[in-house]
Amino acid sequence: MSAILIDISRLLYRRFANRLPTGVDRVSLEYLRHYNGVARAVLSLGGFHVVFPRAASARIFRILSDPPTNSREHWWYVPSLVTAVLTGFWTERNVKDAILFNTGHMGLGDDQYARGLRARGVKPIFMVHDLIPITHPEFCRPGEREKHWRRMHNVLRLSCGIVTNSEDTLASLTVFSKRVSLPMPPALVAPLAPGLSQISPAARQIKEPYFVVLSTIEPRKNHAMLLHLWRRLREELGENAPRLVIIGQRGWECENVVDLLERSELLRGFVFELSRCNDTDLATYLHHAQALLFPSFVEGYGMPLIEALAAGVPVVASNLGVFREFADNIPEYVDPLDPQHWLALIKEYSDPASAKRAAQITRMRAFALPTWERHFALLESLLSRVESGANGPCR
Repeated sequence: MSAILIDISRLLYRRFANRLPTGVDRVSLEYLRHYNGVARAVLSLGGFHVVFPRAASARIFRILSDPPTNSREHWWYVPSLVTAVLTGFWTERNVKDAILFNTGHMGLGDDQYARGLRARGVKPIFMVHDLIPITHPEFCRPGEREKHWRRMHNVLRLSCGIVTNSEDTLASLTVFSKRVSLPMPPALVAPLAPGLSQISPAARQIKEPYFVVLSTIEPRKNHAMLLHLWRRLREELGENAPRLVIIGQRGWECENVVDLLERSELLRGFVFELSRCNDTDLATYLHHAQALLFPSFVEGYGMPLIEALAAGVPVVASNLGVFREFADNIPEYVDPLDPQHWLALIKEYSDPASAKRAAQITRMRAFALPTWERHFALLESLLSRVESGANGPCR
C-alpha cells in the first residue's frame, strides 16, 4: 500500500480561527480518524510545503480530532507548527508516489500548491463537495466563482483520482470538464455518513413544538423566507405558534436575516439562534424536533437531511435532485420559492396528531443509511486503480 498523506491546512486554520466544524470539516475529520496511525499530515501555506513525520502527525491528528483539555498544551503546539512551515523543519523529503488526500478544497486554487504537487511526485486524490460557486455564483461571496474555477481546473489537471459526495456533484464536474476541455480523471461517488448517529440525545429543551434549521446562515440556505413565515405564524397563531431553532454560524451577505433575528419583536422568544452548539446539544435539538426544515436553493449533498433521517426526524426540504438521490420519496419536497406550501406544511407538522408526519416516519423505515465503512470501501477501490496505474499515469 502506498504511503498516505492528508492535507490538514483547512482543519488547522478553522480550529485556530475558533470556527466550529462545517460539514466539509467533519468529512476531513473522518479521514483523520480512519487513517490515524498510518497517514502523515501535510500543512501548506501558499503551497505544498511541510510533510510531518508519523509521530508528529499522530499528535496533530489528536489535537484536531479531540482537542486536549489542557489548553496550554493546545496553544503551545501552534508556534511549533508555524515554525515548521516557515523553516522546513520536520519536513519529510521523499514522498514520491505517496497518495495525498485533500478533502477540503483548500489550496487547490494556488499555483504554488500545484507546482509543489508536481515537484514532490505525489499522487493527489481530491474530494469535490460541490461546484456551487461556478453553477450558482449569485449565492456566493464576490470573487468566489473565479477562485472555485481555478480549484476545479487544478482538480482536473492534477488529480490521480476524484471522490465526489453525490452523483449530482459528479455530473456538475463532468459538465465543467467538458467546458474547459480537460478529461475527467478516474472518479467515484462515495456518499457521506452522518456524524451524530452515535450520540445519545439529552432531555428535551423546549416544551412547545419546534422545528430545526441546521446550516450556516448564508443566502442560498433561504433563512429569510422561513423568518418571514414565522412572522406570519405569530400573527395568525399568537402564543400558539411553533418555535424555530436555527443552528449554525453566521456566514456572508446575511444582513437581512440578522436584522430579523435581532430586531423583530414578533420573533423574540419564538425563534432561537444557536451559533455555537456542541454535538450533544445539536443531536438533542434535532431528536425532539417536529421536523428539520431544509429550504436551500442548491446543495452539493445535504448532510443535515441525512442526519435528520438517521435520527428518525421528519424532513421538509426543497425539491432538489440531490436530495432525492439519497432520500428518495421520504421527505416532504417543496419548491423553495413557494412560501405558502411551506407555511401549510409547517402548520401540519406542528400538530402532534399530523397524519403527514406519521406517514413520513413510516416511510423512513426504508431509508438506507450511508456509512463510513461503505465510503472507505469504495475509496479503496479507487486507490487500487491509482496504485496499479490501471488508468495510466497521473497527469
